[in-house]
Amino acid sequence: MTITVSLCRPTQTILNELGHPEIKQRSVALTYALAIRSREATDWEAVNKAIIDRWSISGLERIKRMAWKFVGEK
Repeated sequence: MTITVSLCRPTQTILNELGHPEIKQRSVALTYALAIRSREATDWEAVNKAIIDRWSISGLERIKRMAWKFVGEK
């Protein structure tokens, strides 16, 4: 049996997380991974810009690397 999970409102969810200073990069990366796999569209330009605004380009790269590792896990 396979269970499929899809994130609702992925853009808004990630942008909301980024507005909370207690949320760390690993948590954002998990949500980013769910957004990658989501059936709903994500505004990647807005999400990536918000991540850069909070952490920097290297922060975005770190989050993307973590997210793709989460996507690859079964």
